[in-house]
Amino acid sequence: MTLEEFSRVLLLSCGVLLVAVLAVRLSARSGLPSLLLYLALGLVLGEDGFGIPFADAEVAQVLGYGALVLILAEGGLTTRWSSVRAVLGPAAVLATLGTAVSTAVVGAGAHLLLGTDWPVSLLIGAVVSSTDAAAVFSVLRSVPLPARLSGLLEAESGLNDAPVVIAVVALTGIATGHGGHAWWSLPVEAVVELGVGTLVGLGIGALGTFALRRAALPSSGLYPIAVLALAVGAFAVADVLHGSGFLATYLCGLVLGNARLPHRHATRGFAEASGWLAQIGLFVMLGLLATPSRLPGALVDALLVGLVLTVLARPASVVASLLPFRVRGPDLVFLSWAGLRGAVPVVLATVPLVAGTAGGQRLFDLVLVLVVVFTLVQAPTLGPLARRLGLAPAAPTEELDVEVSPLGTLSADVVQVRVGPASRLHGVEVFELRLPAGANVTLVARDGATFVPQPRTVLRRGDDVLVVTAAGERERVEARLLAVSRYGKLADWRTSDNSE
Repeated sequence: MTLEEFSRVLLLSCGVLLVAVLAVRLSARSGLPSLLLYLALGLVLGEDGFGIPFADAEVAQVLGYGALVLILAEGGLTTRWSSVRAVLGPAAVLATLGTAVSTAVVGAGAHLLLGTDWPVSLLIGAVVSSTDAAAVFSVLRSVPLPARLSGLLEAESGLNDAPVVIAVVALTGIATGHGGHAWWSLPVEAVVELGVGTLVGLGIGALGTFALRRAALPSSGLYPIAVLALAVGAFAVADVLHGSGFLATYLCGLVLGNARLPHRHATRGFAEASGWLAQIGLFVMLGLLATPSRLPGALVDALLVGLVLTVLARPASVVASLLPFRVRGPDLVFLSWAGLRGAVPVVLATVPLVAGTAGGQRLFDLVLVLVVVFTLVQAPTLGPLARRLGLAPAAPTEELDVEVSPLGTLSADVVQVRVGPASRLHGVEVFELRLPAGANVTLVARDGATFVPQPRTVLRRGDDVLVVTAAGERERVEARLLAVSRYGKLADWRTSDNSE
C-alpha cells in the first residue's frame, strides 16, 4: 500500500466513523439498535453498492472475535455489581440451560421446516440461541427497566457467549465429520472450559485490582489502558489454557469495573469508546462480507427459524431456566420477548462457513436476515411492552457515584462524589458525615459554581463533592460515604445494628 492509498483508506475510514456516530442519534430517536445502521452502511459500501470487495470469511471471523472481546470487556467494565449480584444465579442458568433448550427447540424446528439433517439443524439452533451483548447494552441504554430485569439481561448476554461458542465449534466439527469427540463428551468439555474461564477471569481481575490500587501511575490515561489490557489478556490466557476466553474477559471486566480503581470514570469512558469502535467496525465488516443480492433468497428460511426462535424457543428457555427462581409473570413475558440477536450469531455463522460445512453460506445468509428482521420487530417494542407490563421504574435508583484519583507521591487520594437523585446525603451537613481522621471535604460544586464548604454546609442532590484523604483511609472514607448515602444520618446506628 502506497502513502496515497493509505490516505484514501484513512479518509474513507474516518468518513464511515463519523456517519456511524451520527447514526447513533438516529437510532436513539427510532428505538432501533444502531448496529442495524452500521450493518446497512457496510452493505452500501460492499460489492453490490460502492463495490468495495471483501469476501474473506476467515479474516471476518478473526476480526469478529476480536471485536466481541472488546464488547464483552466493555460490558463487564460498565456493569454494576449491585445490579447483577442478586440475579447472577438465574442469569447463569439462563445462559447455560436456557441456551441448551433454545438450541434443541430451534434445531428441531429447522429439521422439520427446512429439511436439514440433524447436525446442521442443531448448528443453526446453536448459532442463533445467544442473545447479543452489543444489542442488549445498546437497547438498555434507552429502555428504563427495574434493576432486576436490566441486571438479568446484561448478565445473560455477557455470560451466554461462552457456552454458545463451545456448542457452535463442536457442532461444526460434527457437521463436517471432523468432530474428534463423541457427542456425549461435549457437556464435560463445556463444563471444563467454563470452569477454566471463570477461574482465569476472576483471578486476573483480582490480581489486576490488587496491582492497580497500589500503583501510582504517572498519568491518568494509563489506568484505562491497563484495565482494558487486563480484560483482553484474560481472553488470551483462558484460550491458551483451553478455557472460555469470552467468559474470562467478561468476568475480569466485571471485577475490575466494580473495584473502585483510580480514575474509574476515565476507564469507563475509554471502555465505552472502545466498545463503540468495536461495534461500528464489526457490523460494517459483516455488511461488507454479505452479498445483498443473495439475501432475499434466505428470507423465507429466516422467517421460519426466527418464528420458532421467538415464539417457541426463547419462551421455553426462559420458563425452563427461571421458574425455579420464582420470577414474576410480567418479568417472564418481557424476558421472553427481549432476547435480542445481533453481532454474536452473525460472527458465529462464519465458523461453519470457514470450516467448509455443507450449506455454510446458506446458514450465514439465513442468520444475517434473521437478525435484521427480528431486531426491527423486537427492539422498538421493548419500551412500550415494559410500560404495558408495569415494569418501568417509578423513580431513579442511583444513590452515589464515586470517583477516585491518586495524588501520586503525596500518598493521598481525591475522592469525587456525585450525590444521586436517590441518595440520602441530601440534607446532611458536612460535619454530620463524620469522616475518618485525615479526610476532609475540600470543595463542593453546585449549579455551575464551586465553593469551599463549612462544617454546617448542607449537601444537596446533584452536588459534586471533593474529599481529600490519606491513601490508607480511602476505603473507610468510601464505605462511610456509601453508608450515609444509603441510611442518612442514622448510618452509625444501622451499621452497628447489623453487626450485632
